[in-house]
Amino acid sequence: MKAAIITIGDEILIGQIVDTNSAFIAKLLDKIGVEICEMISISDNKQHILDTFNNFQNKVDLVLITGGLGPTKDDITKKTFCDYFDDVLVVNNEVLAHVTQIIEGFYKRKITQLNKDQALVPSKCTVLHNLVGTAPGMWMKKENTVFVSLPGVPYEMKYLVENEIIPKVVREYKRPYIIHKTILTYGQGESMVAERIENWENNLPEFLKLAYLPSPGRVKLRLSARGTNKEFLEKSIQENMTSLSKIIGDIIVGFDEDETLEKVLGSLLTQQNKTISTAESCTGGKIAQILTSVSGASRYFKGSIVSYSTETKMAVLGIPEDLIKEYSVVSTEVAKQMAINVKNIMKTDYAIATTGNAGPLKGDSNSELGTVFIALATPNEVIIEEFNFGQPREKVIDRAVIKSLEILRKEILKNV
Repeated sequence: MKAAIITIGDEILIGQIVDTNSAFIAKLLDKIGVEICEMISISDNKQHILDTFNNFQNKVDLVLITGGLGPTKDDITKKTFCDYFDDVLVVNNEVLAHVTQIIEGFYKRKITQLNKDQALVPSKCTVLHNLVGTAPGMWMKKENTVFVSLPGVPYEMKYLVENEIIPKVVREYKRPYIIHKTILTYGQGESMVAERIENWENNLPEFLKLAYLPSPGRVKLRLSARGTNKEFLEKSIQENMTSLSKIIGDIIVGFDEDETLEKVLGSLLTQQNKTISTAESCTGGKIAQILTSVSGASRYFKGSIVSYSTETKMAVLGIPEDLIKEYSVVSTEVAKQMAINVKNIMKTDYAIATTGNAGPLKGDSNSELGTVFIALATPNEVIIEEFNFGQPREKVIDRAVIKSLEILRKEILKNV
């Protein structure tokens, strides 16, 4: 089964908002074996919408459209549906009762004609009732293609996809199994990972596909299988992941898209009943932000000092002025002292410290742009490493954050 996703809205095309709806829809359809052929964003223009519908007609089984279902004049999707399906708008009494209840019962104000117009739907459509909003979904079929119109408001769209679209597709269509498994690697770039697993990749069976998903400091490997025998596909993926682990097990952190490095670290610290703090300069608190993004981080994360300026390093972290003058703020010695001092201040088992020249200016140090010192204070010692992550600034910061967490993970694993 093949599908396309269309997002309607000028606000997307001019960059005013980001289209997150398509990604959500695609992920859920993929889980039930629907192949996404195309995603596009188009303007609130009647002819453009009609042309797009025509382009997908009989080329895919399912077209999902989000946006353009509001009560204002710029929302034209329902009228365009009528033109495409040679239909007329009629009042759906069940939708009208629901809209009235929301406006007069919940918001406590008199319903307007614009609100009532939300209950207008094409006479031939199957109405998808939206219990969390006022705009209903519409399911209509022309020849071999089903067109489904959904509201653009994310929480309303999500409700309809999860509670109406997915169950209906599962009931009415026969689909293959599509299985994905993600392998998370940290510490080596895409080309190096590819070189290490070249022979393994070349020997994958035809029904297994490998995709590289790189980002600064990490590479996700996604294995995808498509077929009619779910048990066979799952067994094949598992066997190939086991053989992959023997090749690059040293850089594999996890085997799930949601099993991020920060979640792995949270689990390790919790299991060992250990705590962590950070003293950040060039990373500006981003390490602390990532660590605390994990639910339950308060069990192991005690705090951070973002000592961005030289004065803050001295006044808050207690770094001696003489040490800074002798070695500069971007140095092994200062990074080491930052880690030691924040560990003592926060009374933690581990402490990470970063100091460097992220760019584009050098600041209070003459070190090369991209230079970063990362220090990790452990219960027994202080580990310091020097890196040059190049430019631009964003790359330096991201790489420094990932490398800091990677160093911490390797050290914690020594005690497992």
